[in-house]
Amino acid sequence: MTPPGPGRLLRVLADAEAVTWALLLTGMVLKYVTDTTDLGVSIAGPIHGFVFLAYCVVTVVVGIDQRWGGRTVLLGLLSAIPPFVTIPFEKWVRRNDLVGGQWRLRSPEAATTAPERALALVLRRPGASALVALVLVSAVFAGLLALGPPVG
Repeated sequence: MTPPGPGRLLRVLADAEAVTWALLLTGMVLKYVTDTTDLGVSIAGPIHGFVFLAYCVVTVVVGIDQRWGGRTVLLGLLSAIPPFVTIPFEKWVRRNDLVGGQWRLRSPEAATTAPERALALVLRRPGASALVALVLVSAVFAGLLALGPPVG
């Protein structure tokens, strides 16, 4: 199994994060403005939360692979907080050639730091790594749900 390239993966998650924002905002309008139903928030909230966490993981992974500086990674993470900002961030990254179509760390000799070596191992075993990532993101998500929803 060959993983999608870093540029494609970032784009898919940036778009998904923005779509789930739209769903959540629609649900919030139905709940708080029209006082129609809270079903939209109940459904879109957890979906958005999960996609938000996945986007954050992908941003860090792509940042390590593509050798982004800390500021670029932080900007990518912060872009997930306001609605729809992940899309302009992803376009900015592409426009400035900060993300490529290939994983740099698929080649083990490209890894020089501990985080790069760990990511290189993940990229050499994408199926197993995707399963582990899904389990970890799900565990964080479940832990956050156990703490309670962000709004009452």
